Amino acid sequence: MGAVTWGLYNAIILYASILWLLLVVGYYGCLGCLEEERVGLLNLKASINHPNGTALSSWGGDIIVANCCRWERVTCDNKTNRVIQLSLSSIRDQNLGNWSLNASLLLPFHQLQILDLSGNELTGFQGLLRSKKLRVLNVEGNDLTTIPVLSALPSLKVLYLRLNDINSSQLRGRYLIKLEVLDLFSNSLMGSVPSIIGTLNRLKSLSLGYNNLNDSLSIEGLCKLSDLEELDISGNGIDGNLPPCFNNLTSLRTLDLSGNNFKGTIPSSLFSSLKLLQYISLSGNSFEGSFDFTSLFNLSKLEVFDLGGDNKNLKVETENSMSQLPLFQLRVFRLSECVLNGESRVIPSFLSNQYELRIVDLRNNGIIGDIPIWLLVNNSKLECFSLSGNQLRGPLAFELNAIYVYMKHFDISSNLIQGEIPPDIGSILPNLQALNMSRNALHGNFPTSIGDMKMLWLLDLSNNNLSGLLPQHLIQLDKFIIFVLDNNSFSGKISRGLLKSSTLEMLDLGKNSFSGQIPDWIGNFPRLISVVLSKNHLEGVIPTGFCKLGKLQLLDLSSNKVGMSIPPCFNLSNMKFLYLQSNELTGDIPNVLSGLPSLFILDLKDNKFWGTIPPWIGSLTSLRVLLLRGNELHGSIPFDLCRLRSIRMMDLSHNNFSGSIPPCLNNLSFGAPDRMFLTTAGSGFWLGSELATYSYESQISVNPLIIDGQIGSSNEGAKVDFTKWRFESYEGKVLPIMSGMDLSWNNLTGSILPELGDLSEIRSINLSGNHLTGSIPETFSNLKAIESLDLSHNMLIGQIPPRMIELYNLGTFTVAYNNLSGKLPERKAQFATFEESSYEGNPLLCGLPLNRSCSSARAAPKTLLANSDNEDKESWEVSFLWSFGGSFGVAFFGIVAFLYFNSYYRELLFYFIAKNLTFLRL
Repeated sequence: MGAVTWGLYNAIILYASILWLLLVVGYYGCLGCLEEERVGLLNLKASINHPNGTALSSWGGDIIVANCCRWERVTCDNKTNRVIQLSLSSIRDQNLGNWSLNASLLLPFHQLQILDLSGNELTGFQGLLRSKKLRVLNVEGNDLTTIPVLSALPSLKVLYLRLNDINSSQLRGRYLIKLEVLDLFSNSLMGSVPSIIGTLNRLKSLSLGYNNLNDSLSIEGLCKLSDLEELDISGNGIDGNLPPCFNNLTSLRTLDLSGNNFKGTIPSSLFSSLKLLQYISLSGNSFEGSFDFTSLFNLSKLEVFDLGGDNKNLKVETENSMSQLPLFQLRVFRLSECVLNGESRVIPSFLSNQYELRIVDLRNNGIIGDIPIWLLVNNSKLECFSLSGNQLRGPLAFELNAIYVYMKHFDISSNLIQGEIPPDIGSILPNLQALNMSRNALHGNFPTSIGDMKMLWLLDLSNNNLSGLLPQHLIQLDKFIIFVLDNNSFSGKISRGLLKSSTLEMLDLGKNSFSGQIPDWIGNFPRLISVVLSKNHLEGVIPTGFCKLGKLQLLDLSSNKVGMSIPPCFNLSNMKFLYLQSNELTGDIPNVLSGLPSLFILDLKDNKFWGTIPPWIGSLTSLRVLLLRGNELHGSIPFDLCRLRSIRMMDLSHNNFSGSIPPCLNNLSFGAPDRMFLTTAGSGFWLGSELATYSYESQISVNPLIIDGQIGSSNEGAKVDFTKWRFESYEGKVLPIMSGMDLSWNNLTGSILPELGDLSEIRSINLSGNHLTGSIPETFSNLKAIESLDLSHNMLIGQIPPRMIELYNLGTFTVAYNNLSGKLPERKAQFATFEESSYEGNPLLCGLPLNRSCSSARAAPKTLLANSDNEDKESWEVSFLWSFGGSFGVAFFGIVAFLYFNSYYRELLFYFIAKNLTFLRL
């Protein structure tokens, strides 16, 4: 009985196990995805991971996870359990390199409707893509140079091809005719808009942004697309006027024309028939004339109006409607750098009727009046408030007990705002990320409540009249990226506990009254890119803590009392701009500066460096500016400087250099076009993250309305002090176009080499205060870009080359105090502007503007020579008589004194005279 029972028990267990297995297989087989699709996905995984990737680890053959409908990035139909969507964006490891996909791997997915392969280094497909149900194909952000063959995709409606390398010749074939969405943003389309696009009459969304489609006439072909709802042709540099036929696109909801070169007026009639418009972006063009903004008041669905950029020739009027209020409620209103509201320059009054605003950007419009705090009151969800570069006055006064929790970016810089910063600003704007109040007339202390802004990453209070000590409360802020307080009157020591943010990238405390040592703890911020502590009262040495700043690109310690030299451990591998001028640095130019691959500007002037220029100076191959003025350097100017092929400004003046000018200097660029320096030095740094706010939903991902450098603080670019005809500062966009060489006030000898005339792009040459001889080279007439030429205080002879009147850019010219002779160049062009002071100290020069005619000057050499001989003769006679009389007097009175003090010889002399007196009488 027991055996029977035990056998029955085993049979029941076996039956239950088989039943469970059948249930599992049934659930994950009949109710799960098809085996064909499961295997197909595994094959697709293997292709994506070829040769040794590890993506899609959840895709496996284990029976428990056999239902591929539950695998990541796979979507199945709820009823049929067939795969209908594969979301495989950015899944392939970038280190695996480019790859192509065998199109046959997609054949098992008969019901596939959406395929996303974006961001996978994909170069194309092997074979023909076949799918009857595929509606959406996304291959954006890959390395495609051709459009996949789509002839076997009869249901395709949406094609995303943005961020590839497809050219215009690839747009052909009838298979595009059914498309409703075509996104070709940022490809390699050039010239005209491909004519086939004008035939795709089912298109609802089209993006051709950021290609090179600059033919304005071909744009009119888009006017045939009457069903178009979204159009983006931004960033193409399209020239010409706006096509009037755009008003035929009556279904249009989104229109992005930004970043082109459209000219002429913005016709008010352009938008009159576009009643469905929600998004208008016209920024970054060259519009002019007048635009009546009230013509948009009837667009009831309008949410975004964007007209930023340089619109200085565009007059925008918002006050033409005396009674009508707009039908829209804007989310974004950006209108900057234009002539707003004529002479009244008032802030647009219609804004008082807006209550849904998220972004208000009215920079650089010359608006007058008080700060419109009522905009914050009326729009409780306002996130970005930028009114920089206007003429707003008065104090910053918030409403009592006001709190604006949505405000992220607050910029009122470059106005005329006075008074103190509200002491409770930290509780009024508690979630602020960026605060810029620079370039105003604010005074008082630094508000401690700023330390309560826990999200703050950008603070710029520079160029005000703020004073006092910095609060310790700031140590609570651990998200700082940019901290700028320069050009105020803050004082005291820079405390160790001032900041603790590990994300800090820019620290600017220059032009204040800070004292004490340079803080060693600055080295605790490894992400620092820019440190400016110039024009304070700091002393001591450069701390070794700086040796930890491996990412530093700009360091400015100028105009302090920093002594000794640069620590040898200093990591300068990423340094681009190094300013150490006007300190007390001594010794040789330190070797730690050698071999810096990225250094653009090296400014060591007005220190106490001695010795010679080291040979390694030629290894600084990226150097554009070298300033060694006002040290105690000596020796010859080394030929190693001739290896600085990218140099634009070189100042070796006020040292003790000797020898001749190296002839190889003519091989240096000195002013040749330099795109890299123009970009790097002209614009400086924009540091920090993008400031994303309101997002407008669109099929083609139009401008996401990012405030990226248009609000906040940036380094203002490199700055250089250089002597042209006077000591001047060059910065911003001016610096990259300036070039010059200053070798003045040394002990240079020899002649001025004709090779220097080959520097056709140089703008300034100063060789004054040396011992140069010979004549001015005729080749100097080739210096076509020269603006300042100083050859004064040398020993030059001969005539000034007459052809130098062809130097039409020459604004400053002096050859004073040399030995030049002959007739001055004709008073033509720029030489008609030079006065007598340019030629003084050269007695043999003649002609205007000197009061010395050349006809009377012809006899001058003989006369001068005769006069010179007579003067020399008279001078010799006078010298002889004086020397004889002096010698006689010394001898006579010497003998008298000797006899007076020595009685023996005195008596002997008298005895001798008495004895021989009779003989003498005879």
